[in-house]
Amino acid sequence: MKKLFKKILNIVPRPILIRLSYVVRPIIAWYLKGEQFTDPIDGKSFKTFLPYGYAKQRNNVLSPSTLSLERHRLLWLYLQRETDFFTTPKKVLHFAPEQAFYKRFRKQPNLDYTTTDLESPLADVKADICNLPFESNSFDIILCNHVLEHIPDDTKAMQELYRILRPGGMGIFQIPQDMSREITFQDDTITDPKERTLIFGQYDHVRVYGRDYFDKLRAVGFTVIEEDFIHQLSAQEVEKYCLAEGEIIPVCFK
Repeated sequence: MKKLFKKILNIVPRPILIRLSYVVRPIIAWYLKGEQFTDPIDGKSFKTFLPYGYAKQRNNVLSPSTLSLERHRLLWLYLQRETDFFTTPKKVLHFAPEQAFYKRFRKQPNLDYTTTDLESPLADVKADICNLPFESNSFDIILCNHVLEHIPDDTKAMQELYRILRPGGMGIFQIPQDMSREITFQDDTITDPKERTLIFGQYDHVRVYGRDYFDKLRAVGFTVIEEDFIHQLSAQEVEKYCLAEGEIIPVCFK
């Protein structure tokens, strides 16, 4: 059954997968119910998580209940333990809203929550990240995770994120990042989906970010904290929540 799930996750377009998951997810979660691993987003435990990946499969990473990946669970724990995201009134803009977060953030009574994307069925506002329809200094918090690697002109996108964030506001802009690479690699002549998957890690990615990603954000105007939050967690928690060692959370302030 795991092989079937793996095949479905890699061939079904994401908007369709989102719709299908509402039906299929409870069945998968029931089948894999156990005590070995826990999704901190909903507190449910399983004997294993599901595999996921494009160019390279990662085992035991996709939560059967929330469909969260390592980065989602790490971000949830960071917001929960290190910020007032869940307790203080905030005006939030969420790009390409992840299903693991969408309903939970929507129900938070302290959040004035807006979602945006060009294609996602979960988006309140259909918009181009390089030409946003929001006024300057509009949002207390912006979540834009695993989006910028899809955008040809990521500098323009970063400038727009900076423009609409309020002074004192916080943005979290996670990306797939190769920390062994000093300089970001981008080659706009690579357009074949299979070649992009091989080189960039996914068919619709246009670059591989290196350690200079944080400086690219700083160059736009952000104050950036390279948050190595995972090392504040115990080894037992990292294993229990199926987190990825080495992921740095880019926490940006204006």
